[in-house]
Amino acid sequence: MSHLYPLKFKPIFKDKIWGGNKIKTLLNKDFSPLPNCGESWEISGVQDEISVVSNGFLIGNNLQELIEIYMGDLVGDQVYQKYGIEFPLLIKFIDAHDDLSIQVHPNDKLAMQRHNAYGKTEMWYIIDADRGAKLISGFNTEVTKDAYIKHLENNTLNLILNYEEVKAGDVFFMPAGRVHAIGKGILLTEIQQTSDITYRIYDYNRKGTDGKPRELHTSLALDAIDFKSYDNYRKI
Repeated sequence: MSHLYPLKFKPIFKDKIWGGNKIKTLLNKDFSPLPNCGESWEISGVQDEISVVSNGFLIGNNLQELIEIYMGDLVGDQVYQKYGIEFPLLIKFIDAHDDLSIQVHPNDKLAMQRHNAYGKTEMWYIIDADRGAKLISGFNTEVTKDAYIKHLENNTLNLILNYEEVKAGDVFFMPAGRVHAIGKGILLTEIQQTSDITYRIYDYNRKGTDGKPRELHTSLALDAIDFKSYDNYRKI
């Protein structure tokens, strides 16, 4: 078996309706020919989006192929025993030129029941933020499911959401079940479980590239949401 070395991977660039240019201007990543870049996936084990090595003699091999060969030598014995050839983390940069949709992700149990997949817990590190930029993390008061539904129907969800003004260096933990959204003007690093399951709750009546309102998952989200309020949503 050949000796492992520090591996680099080709970024997977994502054109998003809310994406901007900070991934190019601040992170020096050329995402052309895309008109903008909302996300740059730096290392991914998501099926059909698996990262490919860009340097050394393993160039061209994808992450799953590497784990098949190197197993615990690459990811650690305990990780390999639990996840096999599936890399358990997705690491990405996100550039929000506009507000992202308000959303929630299911936990492992619910995701396994519905999608035969892992849930999605995340952590965010703020790289850059415009003055006054805010994100949404959870609720500003404990609410019941019925009260939440009423606010959603009355278009007053903003009254019960917790808004946090952010600056570079701030860190937020986003466990599965926490309602959240990245606000306009924020560039961050997201470290999350290998999952692409998102329940979109509210999207400002925004239209997709097809000219139609983007799909919402309000019913699916109800069983996933943690309706509690917490004293502190910041880690740093």
